[in-house]
Amino acid sequence: MSQSNQKKTSNNLRVISHPLVTHKLNRARDKETNNAEFRRLIHEISMLMCYECTNDLKTHTKNIRTPVAPMDAKFLVEDEVVLVSILRAGNGILDGMLSVMPEAKVGHIGLYRDPVTLTAIEYYFKMPELAGKTVIMVDPMLATGHTAVAAIRRLKELNPSRIRFVCLLASPEGIELVQESHSDVEIVVAAIDDGLNEKKYIVPGLGDAGDRIYGTS
Repeated sequence: MSQSNQKKTSNNLRVISHPLVTHKLNRARDKETNNAEFRRLIHEISMLMCYECTNDLKTHTKNIRTPVAPMDAKFLVEDEVVLVSILRAGNGILDGMLSVMPEAKVGHIGLYRDPVTLTAIEYYFKMPELAGKTVIMVDPMLATGHTAVAAIRRLKELNPSRIRFVCLLASPEGIELVQESHSDVEIVVAAIDDGLNEKKYIVPGLGDAGDRIYGTS
Protein backbone atom coordinates (compact mmCIF):
# COMPACT_ATOMS: atom_id res chain seq x y z
CA MET A 1 0.00 0.00 0.00
CA SER A 2 1.27 3.49 -0.77
CA GLN A 3 1.98 6.08 1.88
CA SER A 4 -1.15 7.96 0.73
CA ASN A 5 -3.28 5.04 1.90
CA GLN A 6 -2.04 5.07 5.47
CA LYS A 7 -2.05 7.79 8.07
CA LYS A 8 0.50 7.71 10.85
CA THR A 9 -1.13 9.94 13.43
CA SER A 10 1.61 9.32 16.00
CA ASN A 11 4.67 7.16 16.47
CA ASN A 12 2.53 4.23 17.60
CA LEU A 13 -0.77 4.64 15.74
CA ARG A 14 -1.42 3.88 12.06
CA VAL A 15 -4.76 4.18 10.32
CA ILE A 16 -5.05 2.13 7.12
CA SER A 17 -7.23 4.19 4.80
CA HIS A 18 -6.83 2.19 1.59
CA PRO A 19 -10.08 2.42 -0.44
CA LEU A 20 -10.42 -1.38 -0.56
CA VAL A 21 -10.15 -1.63 3.22
CA THR A 22 -12.63 1.21 3.75
CA HIS A 23 -15.09 -0.24 1.24
CA LYS A 24 -15.03 -3.72 2.77
CA LEU A 25 -15.19 -2.39 6.31
CA ASN A 26 -18.26 -0.29 5.55
CA ARG A 27 -19.96 -3.28 3.93
CA ALA A 28 -19.25 -5.20 7.14
CA ARG A 29 -20.75 -2.38 9.22
CA ASP A 30 -24.10 -2.64 7.42
CA LYS A 31 -26.58 -4.46 9.65
CA GLU A 32 -28.10 -6.10 6.53
CA THR A 33 -24.82 -7.98 5.88
CA ASN A 34 -25.38 -11.62 6.84
CA ASN A 35 -23.01 -13.80 8.86
CA ALA A 36 -21.40 -15.55 5.90
CA GLU A 37 -20.73 -12.28 4.08
CA PHE A 38 -19.49 -10.65 7.30
CA ARG A 39 -16.97 -13.47 7.84
CA ARG A 40 -15.76 -13.19 4.26
CA LEU A 41 -15.30 -9.43 4.53
CA ILE A 42 -13.37 -9.69 7.80
CA HIS A 43 -11.16 -12.36 6.22
CA GLU A 44 -10.39 -10.12 3.24
CA ILE A 45 -9.77 -7.00 5.35
CA SER A 46 -7.42 -9.01 7.57
CA MET A 47 -5.38 -10.13 4.56
CA LEU A 48 -4.99 -6.53 3.42
CA MET A 49 -4.04 -5.32 6.91
CA CYS A 50 -1.56 -8.19 7.29
CA TYR A 51 0.25 -6.88 4.21
CA GLU A 52 0.50 -3.44 5.82
CA CYS A 53 1.55 -4.43 9.33
CA THR A 54 4.36 -6.74 8.18
CA ASN A 55 6.16 -4.30 5.90
CA ASP A 56 9.24 -4.12 8.14
CA LEU A 57 9.80 -7.79 8.98
CA LYS A 58 13.37 -9.05 8.93
CA THR A 59 14.64 -10.88 5.85
CA HIS A 60 17.70 -12.97 5.02
CA THR A 61 19.37 -13.72 1.70
CA LYS A 62 19.60 -17.20 0.23
CA ASN A 63 21.04 -18.33 -3.06
CA ILE A 64 18.47 -20.05 -5.27
CA ARG A 65 18.29 -21.05 -8.91
CA THR A 66 15.39 -20.00 -11.09
CA PRO A 67 14.67 -21.89 -14.35
CA VAL A 68 16.89 -19.28 -16.01
CA ALA A 69 19.76 -18.43 -13.66
CA PRO A 70 21.03 -18.40 -10.07
CA MET A 71 20.21 -15.40 -7.87
CA ASP A 72 20.45 -14.09 -4.32
CA ALA A 73 16.86 -14.00 -3.06
CA LYS A 74 15.37 -12.47 0.07
CA PHE A 75 13.14 -14.53 2.37
CA LEU A 76 11.49 -13.80 5.69
CA VAL A 77 13.45 -14.83 8.75
CA GLU A 78 11.86 -18.09 9.84
CA ASP A 79 9.94 -18.22 13.10
CA GLU A 80 10.06 -14.45 13.71
CA VAL A 81 6.31 -13.76 13.85
CA VAL A 82 3.72 -15.02 16.30
CA LEU A 83 0.06 -14.18 15.69
CA VAL A 84 -1.95 -13.87 18.91
CA SER A 85 -5.74 -13.91 18.82
CA ILE A 86 -7.88 -12.47 21.60
CA LEU A 87 -10.72 -14.97 21.80
CA ARG A 88 -13.17 -15.35 20.35
CA ALA A 89 -13.66 -12.58 17.83
CA GLY A 90 -9.93 -12.29 17.17
CA ASN A 91 -10.07 -15.60 15.31
CA GLY A 92 -11.93 -13.85 12.51
CA ILE A 93 -8.86 -11.71 11.84
CA LEU A 94 -6.45 -14.54 12.61
CA ASP A 95 -7.87 -16.69 9.80
CA GLY A 96 -7.26 -13.97 7.23
CA MET A 97 -3.71 -13.35 8.39
CA LEU A 98 -2.88 -17.06 8.40
CA SER A 99 -3.94 -17.27 4.77
CA VAL A 100 -1.14 -14.80 4.01
CA MET A 101 1.37 -16.09 6.59
CA PRO A 102 0.60 -19.81 6.98
CA GLU A 103 4.03 -20.44 8.51
CA ALA A 104 3.38 -18.16 11.51
CA LYS A 105 2.96 -19.71 14.94
CA VAL A 106 -0.24 -18.87 16.80
CA GLY A 107 -1.17 -18.09 20.37
CA HIS A 108 -4.59 -17.59 21.96
CA ILE A 109 -5.64 -15.55 24.97
CA GLY A 110 -9.17 -15.64 26.36
CA LEU A 111 -10.41 -12.56 28.17
CA TYR A 112 -13.86 -11.29 28.99
CA ARG A 113 -14.89 -7.88 30.26
CA ASP A 114 -16.70 -7.78 33.58
CA PRO A 115 -19.94 -5.92 32.77
CA VAL A 116 -19.86 -3.95 36.03
CA THR A 117 -16.20 -3.15 36.69
CA LEU A 118 -15.11 -3.34 32.99
CA THR A 119 -11.93 -5.11 34.12
CA ALA A 120 -10.60 -7.88 31.89
CA ILE A 121 -10.68 -11.39 33.36
CA GLU A 122 -8.46 -14.08 31.82
CA TYR A 123 -9.88 -17.57 31.28
CA TYR A 124 -7.47 -19.06 28.70
CA PHE A 125 -3.81 -18.58 27.76
CA LYS A 126 -1.82 -20.78 25.38
CA MET A 127 1.29 -19.47 23.63
CA PRO A 128 4.27 -20.69 21.64
CA GLU A 129 7.71 -19.28 22.50
CA LEU A 130 7.50 -15.47 22.42
CA ALA A 131 10.94 -14.40 23.65
CA GLY A 132 12.59 -12.21 21.03
CA LYS A 133 9.68 -12.60 18.58
CA THR A 134 7.48 -10.08 16.80
CA VAL A 135 3.94 -10.49 18.14
CA ILE A 136 0.95 -9.35 16.10
CA MET A 137 -2.03 -9.33 18.45
CA VAL A 138 -5.46 -9.25 16.80
CA ASP A 139 -8.96 -8.34 17.93
CA PRO A 140 -11.64 -6.69 15.77
CA MET A 141 -12.52 -3.96 18.26
CA LEU A 142 -10.62 -1.61 20.56
CA ALA A 143 -13.46 -0.21 22.67
CA THR A 144 -12.67 0.70 26.28
CA GLY A 145 -9.13 -0.64 25.90
CA HIS A 146 -9.17 -2.66 29.14
CA THR A 147 -9.00 -6.04 27.38
CA ALA A 148 -6.17 -4.94 25.09
CA VAL A 149 -4.17 -3.49 27.99
CA ALA A 150 -4.55 -6.70 30.01
CA ALA A 151 -3.61 -8.89 27.03
CA ILE A 152 -0.51 -6.83 26.23
CA ARG A 153 0.60 -6.89 29.86
CA ARG A 154 0.27 -10.68 29.90
CA LEU A 155 2.19 -11.09 26.64
CA LYS A 156 5.02 -8.87 27.86
CA GLU A 157 5.67 -11.37 30.64
CA LEU A 158 7.05 -13.69 27.91
CA ASN A 159 9.52 -11.06 26.59
CA PRO A 160 8.66 -10.60 22.91
CA SER A 161 10.87 -8.13 21.04
CA ARG A 162 7.83 -6.05 20.07
CA ILE A 163 4.05 -6.15 19.97
CA ARG A 164 1.71 -4.76 17.36
CA PHE A 165 -2.02 -4.59 17.97
CA VAL A 166 -4.16 -4.88 14.83
CA CYS A 167 -7.88 -4.12 14.97
CA LEU A 168 -10.63 -3.08 12.60
CA LEU A 169 -12.20 -0.32 14.67
CA ALA A 170 -11.03 1.73 17.62
CA SER A 171 -12.53 4.37 19.87
CA PRO A 172 -10.49 7.41 20.92
CA GLU A 173 -10.94 6.29 24.54
CA GLY A 174 -9.48 2.85 23.83
CA ILE A 175 -6.53 4.24 21.91
CA GLU A 176 -5.75 6.66 24.73
CA LEU A 177 -5.79 3.92 27.38
CA VAL A 178 -3.52 1.59 25.38
CA GLN A 179 -1.09 4.40 24.61
CA GLU A 180 -0.98 5.50 28.24
CA SER A 181 -0.45 1.93 29.47
CA HIS A 182 1.83 0.59 26.72
CA SER A 183 3.41 3.45 24.80
CA ASP A 184 5.77 1.03 23.01
CA VAL A 185 2.96 -0.92 21.33
CA GLU A 186 1.91 0.21 17.86
CA ILE A 187 -1.80 0.18 17.08
CA VAL A 188 -2.77 -0.53 13.47
CA VAL A 189 -6.44 0.17 12.77
CA ALA A 190 -8.73 0.44 9.76
CA ALA A 191 -10.88 3.23 11.24
CA ILE A 192 -11.20 5.36 14.36
CA ASP A 193 -14.86 5.91 15.24
CA ASP A 194 -16.59 8.65 17.22
CA GLY A 195 -16.56 7.08 20.67
CA LEU A 196 -18.46 4.76 23.01
CA ASN A 197 -22.13 4.65 23.95
CA GLU A 198 -23.53 4.00 27.43
CA LYS A 199 -23.07 0.26 26.93
CA LYS A 200 -19.42 0.80 25.91
CA TYR A 201 -20.04 -0.20 22.30
CA ILE A 202 -18.14 1.65 19.60
CA VAL A 203 -20.29 4.19 17.74
CA PRO A 204 -21.12 3.92 14.86
CA GLY A 205 -19.17 0.65 15.06
CA LEU A 206 -20.37 -2.61 13.57
CA GLY A 207 -22.08 -4.27 16.53
CA ASP A 208 -20.67 -7.29 18.35
CA ALA A 209 -18.02 -8.70 16.01
CA GLY A 210 -18.02 -12.14 17.64
CA ASP A 211 -21.79 -12.49 17.34
CA ARG A 212 -21.72 -11.40 13.72
CA ILE A 213 -18.86 -13.76 12.85
CA TYR A 214 -20.42 -16.80 14.52
CA GLY A 215 -24.13 -16.08 14.26
CA THR A 216 -24.73 -15.90 18.00
CA SER A 217 -26.44 -13.23 20.06
